[in-house]
Amino acid sequence: MSATDLVIDVTGVTKRFGDKTVVNAIDLSVRRGEIYGFLGPNGSGKTTFIRMLCGLLTPDAGTGTCLGYDVLTQQAEIKCQVGYMTQRFSYYEDLSIRENLDFIARIYAVPDRAAAVERSLVRLGLQNRSRQLAGQLSGGWKQRLALAACLIHSPKLLLLDEPTAGVDPKARREFWDEIHQLAADGLTVLITTHYMDEAERCHRLAYLAYGNLLTRGTLAEVLAAAKLSTWTVTGPALLELAAALRGRPGVEQVVAFGNTLHVSGRDAAKLEAAIAACRDPRHEWTRARSSLEDVFISLMDGAKDNFA
Repeated sequence: MSATDLVIDVTGVTKRFGDKTVVNAIDLSVRRGEIYGFLGPNGSGKTTFIRMLCGLLTPDAGTGTCLGYDVLTQQAEIKCQVGYMTQRFSYYEDLSIRENLDFIARIYAVPDRAAAVERSLVRLGLQNRSRQLAGQLSGGWKQRLALAACLIHSPKLLLLDEPTAGVDPKARREFWDEIHQLAADGLTVLITTHYMDEAERCHRLAYLAYGNLLTRGTLAEVLAAAKLSTWTVTGPALLELAAALRGRPGVEQVVAFGNTLHVSGRDAAKLEAAIAACRDPRHEWTRARSSLEDVFISLMDGAKDNFA
C-alpha cells in the first residue's frame, strides 16, 4: 500500500486536558474508500481524536497527515475537505431543509450553489420535504439533513460521530446503505458507534478505552485477537445458574440473551473448570463464537479509567 492510498496516516497523536491524557499516543492509518469504525465506552477519547483529525483541535504530541495535509500545521486546508457530522443535531431548526443546505453551501463557497442544493435534496430523498422546518423533523429525517449538509461541498473524508443514536432501525439501515455507496464511490468514512451490528458493517475497526488504542483490524482479526472463549447454555433456572457462575475463576461475563446465557472468559481451561462445577443435567451447554459485543465488554472491563 502506497502513501497515496492513505487518507489518514498519523503516529503518536496525543491530547491532554490539564493533567489528564484523553488521547494517548494513537497510531492510525485509514485507506481511501474505507469505512473505519471507532468503538469504545463513553469518555474513551473517540470524539477528541476525530476533532484532531479534522482540524478542530491541535494535538499536543504526534505527527501525521489527513488528506495529505499536516494535522499540526495545515488545519485550515483539512477543514475544507472534510465533512463532520456531530453527535448532536447542529443545524438551524427555524430554517427549512433547503435553507439549511443553502446556508452550508454558502459557507463552503460551493460553485453553482442552487444546483448543488438540489442534488443533495434528491440524493438523500429530501426533495418532497425541502420546505419543512428542520425543527419539525423526526430523528431519521434530521439525520438525512445532517448527512446532506456534510456532503454538499463534496468532501474527501467523512467523519461521523455516533450518527445513528436515537434513530429507528429502518432509518439506520438506509443510512448505512448510503454510507456503503459513498465508500464504493471513493469517499473515506471514519465513524464512531456503540451499535455492534453497525460496527460489523465497517471494513476495519479500532477500539479505544480511556484514551488508549487496545485493538484494531478487521472484524475477524479483532475477534481472534481477543482470545475470548464463549459458551451458551439453555435450560431452567438460568438466573440461579448465572449467580452461581459469576465470580468464579475464569468467568469474566455471564449475560442473558433471551432464553440463553452467554458465558465468556479469556482463560479457556479455567472457564471450562468453572462450568464443570456448575453443570446440571437439565442444562444444555454449547461452545459458541464470541460476538463483537462479548469482546467489547471484555476489553472495557480490562481497561483502566484515566479519570478514576
